Amino acid sequence: MVIIRTLKNGIRVALEEIPYVRSISFGIWVKNGSRNERPHENGVSHYIEHMMFKGTENRSARQIAEEMDALGGQINAYTTKEYTCYHTRVLDRHFDRALDVMSDMLLRPLFAEGDVRKEKNVILEEIAMYDDAPEELVHDALQDSIWRDSTLGMPILGTAETIDGFGAEFIREYYEKNYHTENIVLSAAGNFKLDDMLEKLNAALGGWKREQPFQPYNTAASYQIAAVEKEKDVEQVHVCLAFPGLEREHPMKYAAAIFNTLFGGGMSSRLFQRVREENGLTYSIYSYTTAFADTGVFSIYAGMNPNQAERVFELIAGEMEGVKETPFPPKLIEITKEQMVSNFIIGTESTLNRMTSAGASLLLRGSVEETEEIIAKIEAVTAEDVLEAAKAVLRTEEMSFSAVGNLKGTDFGALVKRFF
Repeated sequence: MVIIRTLKNGIRVALEEIPYVRSISFGIWVKNGSRNERPHENGVSHYIEHMMFKGTENRSARQIAEEMDALGGQINAYTTKEYTCYHTRVLDRHFDRALDVMSDMLLRPLFAEGDVRKEKNVILEEIAMYDDAPEELVHDALQDSIWRDSTLGMPILGTAETIDGFGAEFIREYYEKNYHTENIVLSAAGNFKLDDMLEKLNAALGGWKREQPFQPYNTAASYQIAAVEKEKDVEQVHVCLAFPGLEREHPMKYAAAIFNTLFGGGMSSRLFQRVREENGLTYSIYSYTTAFADTGVFSIYAGMNPNQAERVFELIAGEMEGVKETPFPPKLIEITKEQMVSNFIIGTESTLNRMTSAGASLLLRGSVEETEEIIAKIEAVTAEDVLEAAKAVLRTEEMSFSAVGNLKGTDFGALVKRFF
C-alpha cells in the first residue's frame, strides 16, 4: 500500500514498503516541463535536467558519477512537457549515500558558466540528432503543430535559437522560481521502514524552503488540425495520423487503452495483422495515445516505401471504419483485459515501476490509486465501452497528419482527403 505523507516544509511524499526486495527506488518529481516555459525560455527545463548532473557546491560532475557507480546503482533523469523526474535505484544498504547525492543535486546545483557553455553544445547535438531521425521527428513535428497556439506545442528540447540565449544566471533564476516545495513530490518504493524513511527525507530535504512564493505558469491547450510535410534524404516515408484524444483522467481512459491495444497496440492488433502480416506493406505500424492534464491525442504511425502509401492509407481507413461500426467480440475484449492486467501486475514487481507510478500519480493527480482499484476499472470495461472509445477518438473530420522522409511523387494531403 502506498502511504502519502508530508515533510516539514510541505513537500508531499509517496512511500511504499516492499519488505521482500533488497533495493530501493527513489524519485524527485518536479511539476515543471516545457509546457511551463514562456517562448523565450523554451528548453530551459530540459537544460536544468542536464545541469543537475554537472556538479554541486559539494561535488563535481565526476564525483557524482563515481559515487553512484561505486554503489552499483542507477541514476537518471528525464524531462517531459509537464514534469521533470530525477530517479535512482540502489541496494537498500546504499540508500543513505544515494539520497545524499540526490538531495545535493536538487538543493545545491552549481550552474557554473563554463559548464553551461559546454552543455549547450551537447543539447544542440541532441536537437540535431532528433532532426536526423525521421521516425522520431514525424511524431514530434505533428504534435508541436497540433498544439501550436499554446506552450504545449513547444519542443521539450527547445530550439537552437532559444538555447543559444541561455546563460548560467538565466538558468539559475528559472530554477529558483520553478523548483519549489509546492510543485515537488518525492516517491520511494522498496525495502525500508516508513518512519525511518520519513526521518531520512526530512533530514535531507525537509528543511529546504524558498523565500519567494511559487507562481506557476500554465496555458490551456486545445487540439487544432495540422498538416506537416518534411522532405528528408531517406528511402522510406514515415507517416503519422492523429486525432483528438482523451485527457489524462477522462472516464473512458481504460476503455480507450483497451481499444488502442486491439486496434494497433501490438503484433496481434488489427492494424499490424492487416497491413504488415496479410499485405506485407510496412515493417512497423502501430497506434498509441498521448494524454495531458486537459487534452490528448490518438496517433497511428506507419513507415513505408512511398509507392506503398496509397494502399497503406486505404487499409488503415478500412480498419478505422470497421472498428467504429462493429464492436470487438466480447471474448477478445476479455483476452485483452487479461493481457493488460497481467502486464500491469508484472510491472508492479519492479520497485522502479512502483515508485514511478506512485510519484507521477501524486504529482499529476494529487492522489495514488491502489493496484486493485486499477485492476477493477480495467475489468469493468465492456465491448460497448470500447466501441464508444473508438468513436470518440477516430474522428476523421478532425484528423491531422505528418509525413517525413521521401515525399517525392506523393501528395499526402490528397491521400488523406481521399481516404479519410
